[in-house]
Amino acid sequence: MAGVIQKFFIASMLMWISPIAILYGFNHNLFPGSIQLSPYSATLWSGFLAVISVNMVIAFYICMAMKEPSDKHEPDPAFLAEAKASVSQSTTSDEIDGSSQSREKEE
Repeated sequence: MAGVIQKFFIASMLMWISPIAILYGFNHNLFPGSIQLSPYSATLWSGFLAVISVNMVIAFYICMAMKEPSDKHEPDPAFLAEAKASVSQSTTSDEIDGSSQSREKEE
């Protein structure tokens, strides 16, 4: 569980840091060739690259989640017992409601 939270935290931080770093880099001419761009072009390119960087982080996070083994996660036994009891209780109440409705239809 700690590994999942750690991956989520890293991906979240990258989703904040990468676009801000790209925007900062373009606004302060830290990238080679950004000095020759007009202010309009620099804004356009920095915004486009910031959006692409966020999408790349999301794709990376999805790939990491897909590679994670699914057999490693076991559901909580107490939660399973409570869920089974809830489902069985709802089915018995549905049966009782159904029989009373059929009696009303007969009358």
